[in-house]
Amino acid sequence: MYDVIIIGCGIVGASTAYELSKYQLKTLVLEAEDDISLGQTKANSAIMHAGYDPEPGTLMAKLNVEGAELCKELCQKLSVHYHQIGSLVVAFAEDELPTLQELLERGQQNGVKDLRIIDQAELREMEPNLSQEALAALWAPTAAVINPWELCIALGETAVVNGVELSLNQRVQNIEAITGGYRITTETDSFETRFVFNAAGVHSDLIHNLVAEPSFKITPNRGEYFLLDKSEGNVVNTVVFQCPSKVGKGVLVSPTVYGNLIVGPNSEAVPTEELDTGLDTANTAAGMEQVAELAKRSVPDLNLRQSIRNFSGVRANSTASDFIIQEAAPGFIDLAGIKSPGLTSAPAIAKYGINLLEEAVGEQFVEKAGFIDERQHVIFQNLTLAEKNQLIKEQPDYGRVICRCETITEGEIRAAAHSPIPPVSVDGIKRRCNTGMGRCQGGFCGPRVVEILADELGVSPLDIYQDRRGSFILEAATKEAEVTEHA
Repeated sequence: MYDVIIIGCGIVGASTAYELSKYQLKTLVLEAEDDISLGQTKANSAIMHAGYDPEPGTLMAKLNVEGAELCKELCQKLSVHYHQIGSLVVAFAEDELPTLQELLERGQQNGVKDLRIIDQAELREMEPNLSQEALAALWAPTAAVINPWELCIALGETAVVNGVELSLNQRVQNIEAITGGYRITTETDSFETRFVFNAAGVHSDLIHNLVAEPSFKITPNRGEYFLLDKSEGNVVNTVVFQCPSKVGKGVLVSPTVYGNLIVGPNSEAVPTEELDTGLDTANTAAGMEQVAELAKRSVPDLNLRQSIRNFSGVRANSTASDFIIQEAAPGFIDLAGIKSPGLTSAPAIAKYGINLLEEAVGEQFVEKAGFIDERQHVIFQNLTLAEKNQLIKEQPDYGRVICRCETITEGEIRAAAHSPIPPVSVDGIKRRCNTGMGRCQGGFCGPRVVEILADELGVSPLDIYQDRRGSFILEAATKEAEVTEHA
């Protein structure tokens, strides 16, 4: 029997696994997909929010500010990209100015450092490409941008290195109470555990309902984005928000950690017929037009023709206004309804949830000796010339560039294939070393990544996925097709 099973390995599940790996516990993570970080962790704005938006006194407020500090520390320890560029909430009309004051006071109550309102002159100096209608802004210098899936994978890998077990392709079907804990049944296996953390994202209400009466409902909504080429990366220098409304924080324009520009999202309720999966991440012409129109309110000359990729993400909004962190049944903790600022809050959510479990079961978990709290991750293009030459001398694969847009080498790809959570798809490699993220979006390097990954896994290229199970890239020609072709 396991001590703890975590259901779901997005950023919240991975953060919880990381924290639990510090203790003398037998811990297992069950993930429905063939890799971690494939839900809302994979597709969001990638912002470390400062913490001025949540209502004071809520879990969101407490865990946002705590999580922002923890994320900064974790990114440094685990070799994760983190750029503290600050954020602006911009008022474009006189009636929006009171909102800035309200957010300032709210942020100060929440403990956000160095917040202040800047006038039009200073705003124009900071962001010369903003609309002439911009009147003032709330400046939050502690806000940052990261790569969300990179942090998720770093936390998950560190947990695995420290003894946490991870089982992929394990979609939970049933949970039943047994003496001393729970039996969790998936599509293929059955597991027993003393305690459970429900970190199932858009499915967290369904998991909750397997052990307790319904008390909340996940009501997903979808947000669509543009990702622009690096040629547009300097259009703004900070994360530029518009004054928030009832539907969210509005469309943002922001640099990414890789030098691109991200624009979005809009907010659209996921239709009822899609709620069973919560995975419809298609872009729509109407949605992208809406994002474009709203974004140009901030930056009128935004060149969206430099878009290299459109994408969307589904958020785990819920019928509750706050995060849902509770003991749903004895020893069963919900980490649910984790909408924005969930990415920023995740490390603090994990700590809060573990403390809640300890209090609920009357048990103090014992820390283990020798916990490994760092991760070495080679990023070839960030090395000095001397370091590059030495590495190539020792491992010649690092001398062959496979992804020209992002300067990713064969050595990095082969190393990623043998990471603590090995990828099984082209996008799995992308999430670990950034191949295919440049202007050509894998058009040049994709075939070589397939070839290298197949070689490292010892399988045929025909068995390599693009991303999720079944998304095969190549298909063997049939005899009939060959006959037709040569007829």
